[in-house]
Amino acid sequence: MPQIELKQIFKTFNKTKALNGVDLTIPEGIVFGLLGPNGAGKTTLIRIITNIIAADEGEIYFDGKKVANLNPLNYGYMPEERGLYKKMKVGEQLLYLTQLKGMSYKQAKQNILEWVDKFEIRTWWKKEVSELSKGMQQKVQFISTVAHKPPLIILDEPFSGLDPINTDLIKNEIFELAKSGATILFSTHRMEQVEEVCEEIALINKGDLILKGTVKNLKNQFKQNNYAITMASNIIIENNAVFEVLVQDENNLKVHLLNGQQPNQMLQYFLNKKIDLTAFNEILPSINEIFITQVSGESNE
Repeated sequence: MPQIELKQIFKTFNKTKALNGVDLTIPEGIVFGLLGPNGAGKTTLIRIITNIIAADEGEIYFDGKKVANLNPLNYGYMPEERGLYKKMKVGEQLLYLTQLKGMSYKQAKQNILEWVDKFEIRTWWKKEVSELSKGMQQKVQFISTVAHKPPLIILDEPFSGLDPINTDLIKNEIFELAKSGATILFSTHRMEQVEEVCEEIALINKGDLILKGTVKNLKNQFKQNNYAITMASNIIIENNAVFEVLVQDENNLKVHLLNGQQPNQMLQYFLNKKIDLTAFNEILPSINEIFITQVSGESNE
């Protein structure tokens, strides 16, 4: 059963359509990437899900049930613009924010301490937020987002300000949360993180949902039949009836398989020429390349 289902979501600001009838299903227990250029409408969509603003039209379903507003206990939201109180102590702040979700003081403290110990930051408990670095504040913000154990977790640029070690730490926790059944809605501008973290993605541009699917399927959908080949020795390869050579750098080739031809026919070509290969790999597009192609195509229409 889908965790979140959005049907025909419309939103207009000053006669500008921010969302134009978006239909989106976010399954349970996965990391789902919400992508789009600045001003595409993804932040507006997140704010509608989290009740910060209301949609002009459309319906939201949570676990199959139509809801007017999500219960705060059902979601955790970590916005790109962080919302910590600079002069408040870390422990007090985490307790306050977690109880705002409707959790008792006792349960909130128990859950928070589990996370504090997991991140080895108990010594921060009585520090003011203003004393912490941006990366340290990020970890506190993450705990405040997940401490009440919500089934839906929305993370907007969660790795901002983190060094590689702490990025891996948060990344691993995101995977563990998804494995335990939580649905993670992940928004970022960094496409390499999308490939590392997300199982499925949706791409919004100018208020329209223009692309959605699993990362694996989308990379296959937009592949261009290009291959990277490494030969055992440096031999000049010419265009032929099976493939054309796009680039040759000594014994490294990038080739394009012609329409109607199969990869085994390309391998047979090298076999017939008695050319030994040490590597033969299909070149799949990155999510960044797909993103640029789709958004540029939309922009030119």
